[in-house]
Amino acid sequence: MKSGFATLVGRPNVGKSTLLNAILGEKISIVAASPQTTRTEIRGVLTRSDAQIVFVDTPGIHKPKTTMGERLNATAEAASSGVDVVCFILDATKPLGKGDRFVAGRLPKDAICVVNKVDVAERTQVLAQLTRAASLDFADYFPISARTGQGVDELVEAIVARLPEGPQYYPEEMVTDQPDEVWVAELVREQLLAVVREELPHSIACRVTEYEWPWIRVEIVVERDSQKGIVIGKGGQVLKQVGQAVRAQLREGAYIELVVKVDPDWQRQPKSLDRLGY
Repeated sequence: MKSGFATLVGRPNVGKSTLLNAILGEKISIVAASPQTTRTEIRGVLTRSDAQIVFVDTPGIHKPKTTMGERLNATAEAASSGVDVVCFILDATKPLGKGDRFVAGRLPKDAICVVNKVDVAERTQVLAQLTRAASLDFADYFPISARTGQGVDELVEAIVARLPEGPQYYPEEMVTDQPDEVWVAELVREQLLAVVREELPHSIACRVTEYEWPWIRVEIVVERDSQKGIVIGKGGQVLKQVGQAVRAQLREGAYIELVVKVDPDWQRQPKSLDRLGY
């Protein structure tokens, strides 16, 4: 039996969470078009007859503008040390920029470079990105599409080949160690991001304050009173839409109560970030 830990790291919006969900065949990490969708370290477990890989999905490393941004970067960088395999994810549709090189420079040279989104990139774009990525001097390079699954199995086999012999860390049926309360809060935030889109993606935080099945109370935190109106929507329509979408992803019978609160400038307040789990 081989076992170990593999971290997915890279800039925002390169497809780390989509890749993790594709590998596991199950959604355990929320996905949105907005940067900084992933805000905490999320573990997903792939168990096979010959191996168990504990994947770690991380926040996208970026130039921080707030205390929260600094904490997200620290979380991602910490998750890249002391693991068996590091996968550096690149977007095939975008040039290799300074930010990508900054992240790459902080990773071990035995990392695997994964060029994602080959399904939407032109063939010339993929070849050009692989050529540019070669200058980073990593151990292996894999072009994949996390959305369609192209190349994902080959990537997993390469990760397994690098793992040491070891014990099974998690029970066979466990796919993530993420608590139900955290998952529900993340689902609410995902649906809010889908509805409000670019209006206030970074200003929204969610946490479950009561969980007594089937009753779940979720607190939605924004930074200004004007944002509270956007989240609630005319006649409460936004909250209603979000609640319905979240219930559809939970087992039958769930009752979701959504409450919106204003915590001024919470992204820059250490106490607020601690309370929200960032």
